[in-house]
Amino acid sequence: MWYSGALLSMTKTKPKHHLALVGTDSLRGQEIKNILGQKKFPAFDLELFDPDVREDYSKLTQFKKEPMVVHRLVEADLEGKDLVFLAADGKTSEKMGKLAEEGKFKAIDLSGTFNLREDVPLLVSGVNDGNLKKTLPPLVSNPHAVTIILSSLFHRIIPKFGLKRAVALVLQPVSAFDDPGIQELASQSVALLNSSVPKTKVFKEQIAFNLLSHNDALDADGFASGERRLVGEIRRVLGKPELPLVLSVLQVPVFHTYAIMTYLDLKDEAGVEAIEAVLKSAPFKMTPFRTSCEATPLKVSGKDEIFVGQIKREPDNPRAFWVWLVADNLTRGAALNAFELARKIVGAEAR
Repeated sequence: MWYSGALLSMTKTKPKHHLALVGTDSLRGQEIKNILGQKKFPAFDLELFDPDVREDYSKLTQFKKEPMVVHRLVEADLEGKDLVFLAADGKTSEKMGKLAEEGKFKAIDLSGTFNLREDVPLLVSGVNDGNLKKTLPPLVSNPHAVTIILSSLFHRIIPKFGLKRAVALVLQPVSAFDDPGIQELASQSVALLNSSVPKTKVFKEQIAFNLLSHNDALDADGFASGERRLVGEIRRVLGKPELPLVLSVLQVPVFHTYAIMTYLDLKDEAGVEAIEAVLKSAPFKMTPFRTSCEATPLKVSGKDEIFVGQIKREPDNPRAFWVWLVADNLTRGAALNAFELARKIVGAEAR
């Protein structure tokens, strides 16, 4: 009969996952919206919210090339959502994260607000997200881009070769300071090219056509709190509190992508080809560094992978290597990791 077929069709229809994004104007918010519109995700609907919207239908954006309303942020409207991406400012994310912990909904924080809290899981897809198969915490944190890049590297290197010591020089883009950092580099560049005096607000000194050893207050040993925090995040993600890593961040005048030169002193002897072999699969992408120089911020910006450039072995120490890594801080270093965690969370809920 006709209605039996209709009922069968209804039973086969998979329920939609109800998602929400808070903070569509932030760089991370824009990127997660783009990725949700471009990549495969279990059937879902999406609602957008911004803390600066005062009246509904006063702000529009696009999703999958269709106009979409950005709603006023009302806490009750988030209740019952299967997953909420928190990409707004820290104050808003902290407030929404507490609601998630109260059981109103599940959330992934992209703002870094909860990264220091030991009771909130700090997860890198493919590294330490295996526990999502067993338990679904109400709130998880998306780590810093540098944590995602380097923990992915160490996750491949340490089981294969061991590690005596690692040193990382991190070249930080201005987009680490969100849109204000981008605007300052752009405006300073234009001012200097027009023989005008550049204005400085975000950075301690002029950043256009310049390099800064630091942009934060330093401790007694000369390290910035952000550098210490990154080392702590990487150790926590890897579950190795004694990981022998020292890290320094240099501010550079590029808009997007982190570039990291990492020195690895391994426990076991290896060749360059052996290092290449463990970095040939996703999320890494080997480049033909012997014949070209493709792993650059300009070429990597907007890409999904962690690009592996030059690998050098110390001539006097067959266990010591320099590895050049470049990855976009908004794609692989933020939104893609959150997207992959989201797929695992909604997949686990479906089971």
